[in-house]
Order: sequence, then structure tokens, then C-alpha cells
Amino acid sequence: MLRNVAGRILRIGSQSSTVTPAVQRRLYHERVVDHYNNPRNVGSFDKNDPTVGTGLVGAPACGDVMKLQIKVDEETGKITDACFKTFGCGFAIASSSVATEWVKGNKMEEVLSIKNTCD
Repeated sequence: MLRNVAGRILRIGSQSSTVTPAVQRRLYHERVVDHYNNPRNVGSFDKNDPTVGTGLVGAPACGDVMKLQIKVDEETGKITDACFKTFGCGFAIASSSVATEWVKGNKMEEVLSIKNTCD
């Protein structure tokens, strides 16, 4: 779906130009498209559960809002489960899905090292 839309956007202004599959693939990595089309761990946990932590973040510039919840084993400090609800663009939805996959099974200390950079 995203590839079709991307192809249409790239053709605007030049009806004679064609967009090759190689160019379309550069817009979004196939894993991003997969997590957008098939998001994992969508939902929410009981906010009154003492093992559940909830984070809410928004990006006012583009209108994305993400709620991420984790369940933490109090004895081991490991995240046993994660879920999200995101309202926004395809990339926001896909990255929320990826984030839930990354954090599950890790200790809180490890998860805190995840950054929004390429470092």
C-alpha cells in the first residue's frame, strides 16, 4: 500500500517518468512496511495492574500520539510483555510496533539504552 502511494507521489509533476521498484523500496524499508501492514502487540493493559507501566508521547508538529505500555516482572526486572496504541502516520505505527518487539524480554536497564539516533 505504501509503495503504491509513494509511486503516485513521485510521479506528480512528470507523468512520463516511471518509478522503479528499487526507488520505491528506498522510501521505507520492507520491515517498516511489514510492521505497518501487520502491526504487532496492538492494544492496552489494565492501567490498575501494578506491574504495568504506561508512557504517552506526542509529536505536535505532525499529530502523532503514541501510548506504550509494558509489563515488568518485579523479581527479575525483565519486561514480560508490551503493547501500544498509536494514532498517526504509517511510520509512527510501524515504529511503535517495532519498539514493542525490541523491549520484550529485556531488562529495564537495557531498554533505557535505546535511543532515537543512529549512534
